[in-house]
Amino acid sequence: MTVIKQDDLIQSIQDALQHISYFHPVDYITALGDAYEKEQSPAAKDAIAQILTNSRMCAEGHRPICQDTGIVVVFLKVGMNVRWDATMSLEDMVNEGVRRAYLQPDNVLRASIVADPAFGRKNTKDNTPAVIHVQLVPGDTVDVKVAAKGGGSENKTKFVMLNPSDSIVDWVLKTVPLMGAGWCPPGMLGIGIGGSAEKAMLLAKESLMGNIDMTQLKARGPQNKIEELRIELFDKVNALGIGAQGLGGLSTVLDVKILDYPTHAASKPVAMIPNCAATRHAHFTLDGSGAAHLPVPKLSDWPDVTWRPDRNAKHVNLDTLTRDEVASWTAGDRLLLNGKLLTGRDAAHKRIADLYASGEGLPPGVDFTNRMIYYVGPVDPVRDEVVGPAGPTTATRMDKFTEMMLEKTGLIAMVGKAERGPAGLEAIRKHRAAYLMAIGGAAYLVSKAIRASRCIAFPELGMEAIYEFTVEDMPVTVAVDAEGRNVHESGPAEWQKRIRELPIAVG
Repeated sequence: MTVIKQDDLIQSIQDALQHISYFHPVDYITALGDAYEKEQSPAAKDAIAQILTNSRMCAEGHRPICQDTGIVVVFLKVGMNVRWDATMSLEDMVNEGVRRAYLQPDNVLRASIVADPAFGRKNTKDNTPAVIHVQLVPGDTVDVKVAAKGGGSENKTKFVMLNPSDSIVDWVLKTVPLMGAGWCPPGMLGIGIGGSAEKAMLLAKESLMGNIDMTQLKARGPQNKIEELRIELFDKVNALGIGAQGLGGLSTVLDVKILDYPTHAASKPVAMIPNCAATRHAHFTLDGSGAAHLPVPKLSDWPDVTWRPDRNAKHVNLDTLTRDEVASWTAGDRLLLNGKLLTGRDAAHKRIADLYASGEGLPPGVDFTNRMIYYVGPVDPVRDEVVGPAGPTTATRMDKFTEMMLEKTGLIAMVGKAERGPAGLEAIRKHRAAYLMAIGGAAYLVSKAIRASRCIAFPELGMEAIYEFTVEDMPVTVAVDAEGRNVHESGPAEWQKRIRELPIAVG
């Protein structure tokens, strides 16, 4: 009978979460490198180059790939012959491993979990509790799959109860464009088919734990209907032309994973969950011999890709920014930002809205007049860092505040991730402002452009407080200009048309 020690499970969870915070799975790096070589869209190729460069920097510096270090999801298969040398419950052991991982001093990870989700939404400060799924299975080992799932991709989860005769392919192709780019493509799609509603969701989530093997699958050919469906969806989703970061291009997904389960004769539940450019998961087995040891990738596993700023990019002085200068930008322009940049995301925007509603206005020391705001919640700095990884958050969550911010505060431009929704776009056009896009999945690379940081309002909000960054050559792209031209509409439309005209199928 195998004896699993409490400390071994705790240490293994801690080590796995640290490991996946800065090491991409090698299969992802290989697939993304292949996508980079094949990509023909300059904007998408630049985005992939940033993601690959960021990935290698994180592997070298042991710092998070993304500022959103995720909600922890753990799948455990516990052998029925296992005996535990433990005083804590299985759930408590997992959560202790999470707590230690996220508070590890030399690589502090961002605490993103809030309790009382419907009301108070108070941060738990250590990223616990994890979401834990346990199965009892025959055997004498404990099989563990650990993932850290970012909110941007998790929020794009889709579910449908199809009729038995309905087409899964049709639903996926109709639904993926509705997900926008907030899930940071290119990544993976996990699809669960069958069971009940909650079972389909679990299948979709667990499918994302698998290795990327679409190239190998295509080389050997499908051996069953599910594999045929994977290939069909892979090709047809990429033919949509959404591309890296939604900018238009050849690679939207690197793989499509599918798990299925028997279901009711009247039902066809289908869940779809995307995995982002910061795909993070690890798999290990405890057999009683001690804590798990995960393989460390070699730097030679990364392709020889190093992102450098576009030599034609426009240098922007944020300290002298004017409305006329903002109006001169055109969608698709590459900019390098220099000077003072304010930050703020969901909680800060809500605070500002409440202050205006009460008649108080902005707090002392906060002035958005002719300023730009960056939607970001950075990781805490360690060692000699000014700020930890500080990539953009999904901009659509700020859409309902955009009219208020542009009308009342003097704000003239915004930086975030992915597309804007109808309310945000209308406010941008109305006020002749601009929305700039930074690359999701390049958080550590972006942080190197931040030379100074100070909190100027709402310090109790932690990573959601308002900061003032001093930036130097921070790379962004004009996603929506003052005329309302929008690269997230024009880019995918152009590349969908180009893909149809290619002599060979994409993928």
